[in-house]
Amino acid sequence: MNLSLLKQPSALVPIGLAAAALTLPYILVLIFGPDPTGDEGIGAHTWQLLMLLQIPAILVFVARWVPSQPKQAIVVLGIQIAAFLAAAAPVFILGL
Repeated sequence: MNLSLLKQPSALVPIGLAAAALTLPYILVLIFGPDPTGDEGIGAHTWQLLMLLQIPAILVFVARWVPSQPKQAIVVLGIQIAAFLAAAAPVFILGL
């Protein structure tokens, strides 16, 4: 299957946001260490914004590419949803 649609910015932005949301907590813990107070700091709020921004980015992709290239768009949409779930998984698995 030709996945040339993955080269489009509207396809890459949600995946990039998910990758940033996935790596951000680990980077912050490595730099600053764990927060002993358990307070939601800038890292948690940034993660929430990154997760929230993925939704309109995915909707833009769907609106742009599903009507013209439905088969490729559904495959890329599946990748985007998998990236979203991968970024959200640590919160649910670790109960954060």
